Order: sequence, then structure tokens, then C-alpha cells
Amino acid sequence: MTVDVEARTEGRAATPVSGGRRILAPDLARGAMLLLIALANATGVFLASAPGVDPTPHGPERVWNVFLFLFVHARALPLFALMFGYGLVQFARRQDEAGRPPGKVRTLLLRRNAWLFAFGLAHGVLLYSGDVLGAYGLIGIVFTLLLLRRGDRVHRLAPAYLVFAALYVLGLAALVLRGLLAGADGTAGVPTTDFPSVTETSYSASLAARLVEWPAAVLSMLPMILFIWIGAWAARRRLLDEPAKHRRVLRRGAAVGLTVAVLGGLPMGLLAGDFLPVDADTAGYVKMLYEAAGFFGGIGYGCLFGLLALRVSTRSATSRRQLPVTALAALGRRSLSGYLVQSVAWLVLASPYALALGDRLGSPTFVAAGCALLVWLVTLAGAYLMHRRGRRGPAEVLLRRLAYGRRG
Repeated sequence: MTVDVEARTEGRAATPVSGGRRILAPDLARGAMLLLIALANATGVFLASAPGVDPTPHGPERVWNVFLFLFVHARALPLFALMFGYGLVQFARRQDEAGRPPGKVRTLLLRRNAWLFAFGLAHGVLLYSGDVLGAYGLIGIVFTLLLLRRGDRVHRLAPAYLVFAALYVLGLAALVLRGLLAGADGTAGVPTTDFPSVTETSYSASLAARLVEWPAAVLSMLPMILFIWIGAWAARRRLLDEPAKHRRVLRRGAAVGLTVAVLGGLPMGLLAGDFLPVDADTAGYVKMLYEAAGFFGGIGYGCLFGLLALRVSTRSATSRRQLPVTALAALGRRSLSGYLVQSVAWLVLASPYALALGDRLGSPTFVAAGCALLVWLVTLAGAYLMHRRGRRGPAEVLLRRLAYGRRG
């Protein structure tokens, strides 16, 4: 989930990036967003749908469904895509500053992204077909070949996508509003997609289902190259490297991005909470609106964590007050390991052939939420302990070894 900057080129190791030299904001964002990823993915697995939602909620479940569509579903993954693009540019910049030839830097990135795709294949087939690593690997290869070394004239086109995305959101909002004003018959349910692999009663059957689901999931995520391009553009402007210099941009990005995400997700949340009756056509537009608004949520979260990192870096604090920040950043630096641990947990906790806690402990909605929080806290504590001992995440170590060689 991160781009490693310790690489080996032309027989000598590239300069490692120590914890003190790392930019805090991306690590904070990844660490915190893993909680939202856990909430989204656990809900999808326990309720066997994408997005994960109980179609017949009761009591507090109705309010929780609203929360999920305002702040969780389709909000965290865009942020990870933005941070992935940011990391690609950071990697190339550091290697350039170390005097590595551009061709060698490109080769390293291509190898790393090829192995990331291989990680995604294994993860998507063996554990969780909603995997994002495979798509990131493919997009990383394409981006490295076609866009990474382009000049400012090309990269200035990236923000133009924001204008298009905003117009698209406005158009969808108009369609939703028209449907609501026209009157609704109230018969449409929450539009979701079935998740067959998580309902299979044996691991072998679930594996066979994931063999079909994973390629489709990868293809559906390829448009995220636009999100990654926006992240690369932000890195070229050093928005998170120099948050004090870009404070005004970050504040506007956080305010506008999160506002659009909340307003765009509100109709879907109300529909999922059984507060808003709509017809089938309007329900389709409601889903498209919440998904499109999620991109702005990713931008808003990224800017918010940039501001948080700035606040932390400019305030003196006791070690006790710094502990949450240190732990979040530690998990962010080990986000690949944290992400994979989550998928192992869902397989064990939710699968019908394993513990199947969703069928045993009452409300699957809140069982999923509780498991998501618990698993995230375990990975947070584990990452902090590895940070204290100076150890990298196991998945990061393996990816580094495969992509950069034994001395990488």
C-alpha cells in the first residue's frame, strides 16, 4: 500500500528513509484509514454484499447504516489511491536526488508494481476477492510507463478531472432530486451486489468463487488511475511535504471534500437506514451519487490528515500525547501488513466454515463493526511494537526482498 524508497540500483543500495525523514501526513492517513477499510470490508463480508449493508435494519442499525455511507463506504479507498500516487512521485524524486539514472528508477518501480500485482493475485484468490493490491499493481505499471516522467504541462491536466468529477456529482444530484420530487413508490431496496464467495460452506468452494470474483474486482478498480494521478500531482506540488506552505489549500480541500462526501452520501445513507423511500431508477442514481462523492471524501480526508500532521509537528507534546500519533504512523508505514492481516481475520471470524460469528452473536451489522474495531486495534498495537523494536512489517519486508533483491 506504500511505495518503498529503500531500493538497490547499480550494485549499491539506495539511501534508506529513516522514520525521522518520512512525511507524517501520508502515514497518519494510511493508519487511520485502515480502520475505515476494516469497517467497510468486515461489513461486506459479514453481510455478504458490496457495499456491506443490512437491507432490513432495525433500531440502532438504521443509524449505523447512515454513518457508513456518510464516512466509510467508498471514502477510504480513494484516499489510499491518492496516497499511492503520492508515493510513486516521492520514490522517483528521492532516487533522482540520490543520483540514480531514470531508467533504473523506472525498472525498480515496474518490478515493485509487478510484485504488488502478484500479492494481489494471491490475496484476492486465497483470502478476499475485494482486493485492491492487484489493481494498484497494474495501475502502478501503467502510470510508471505513461505518466510518471511527464512534464508539468501534462500533469496540470490532472486537476481538470476534479472539474469533471464535480460536474458529474452535480448531475447525479440533480437526477436524484428530480426522482425525489417526482414522488417515490418506496419499493426499492438498497442497491448492492452479491458477494458469493463469503457465503460458501467450504474453503475450496469459496476459493473457486474468488477465482471468478477477483478479476472482475480488479477491472472495476482500474479507473482509480485518475485518483492516483491526482495524488501524483499533489506530490509534485509537495502539498503534504510542506503543509505549512499549503495550509490554505489543505483547509479548503478538507472542507469542500468532506462536505461533498457527506452530502453526496446522505441519500444512500437514508435509503440504507430505511428513512428514504425511492423508486428503482432513483435508487440507482442514489448509489452512483454516493460512489462519485467518495472521491471527494478521499481528498478531504487526505487534506485533513495533512493539517493534523502540521498541528502535531508544530506543537510540543509529552510522549504520552504523542503515543496515538506514533502508533497511527507506525501502522501507516506497515499498511500492507495491516491490510493483509484484516483479510485473514475476516476469513476466520466470518466464514461459514470457520467461526461464523455473524450467525452466532446477534446483529451481523454490529458484530462486523466490533470485529473491525478489534482487529484494527490489534494491528495498531502490533505496528507500534514493531516500531519500538525497529522492525518493518512482514509483508513490507517480503515485497522489498522480491522487488529489490536480498540487499534491498
